Amino acid sequence: MEKLLIVDDEEAIRRLMRINLEDRYEIIDTGNPEQALALALQNKPNAILLDIRMPKYSGFELCQTFKSLSSTQLIPVIIISGEGGATTKKFCKELGATAYYEKPIDFDALRAGLASMLDTARPERRSEMRVHLRVTLKLRGIDIHENPFEELSATENVSHSGFLCGCIAQLKEDSEVEVFLVSGGTKLVGRARMVRSEWCDTPYSRYAFRFVEKPGDWILD
Repeated sequence: MEKLLIVDDEEAIRRLMRINLEDRYEIIDTGNPEQALALALQNKPNAILLDIRMPKYSGFELCQTFKSLSSTQLIPVIIISGEGGATTKKFCKELGATAYYEKPIDFDALRAGLASMLDTARPERRSEMRVHLRVTLKLRGIDIHENPFEELSATENVSHSGFLCGCIAQLKEDSEVEVFLVSGGTKLVGRARMVRSEWCDTPYSRYAFRFVEKPGDWILD
């Protein structure tokens, strides 16, 4: 059974999440954000559900900490917050959060999101290590409206066979893009297929890509 770590200073919220999720997941929870990192290191959860407004130690700081440490950086962090707004969501995304759900929680949406996220991420975590690295790329392809696009982006992490980056263009699942490295000139690396999308309800979605052709030199080759 996959594990979830819930970090929220409101006991009622933790209890509600446990009731709605414990049939599918093993739940570990804490109302003390200062204990959250130790619990994550000890229990190795498959995902972390994190409130961002807590006394003494904010969820923003925790999210940044989780995404900075090699032992926890691959664990998806899902923000669960009563605070909405595009600015807050964008900031959480920049800190490395995988998804954002507002309170009151839509548990049908949360359960579906968790299932999709963990099913997709599991093979990636088992197969190879990802490295947090910012590399400037140019992506060229066809967007969801069948229009050609070309834009610059920067990776959030890279692996031997793929990368995660933001993209203004909206992409269909399984769509392919040409990938160029932009450093001291523009060099074609290959073609990559989009295998996962995140933050699709924002102007700047994140996409995970896996190479299908790689004739050029990649960062980790």
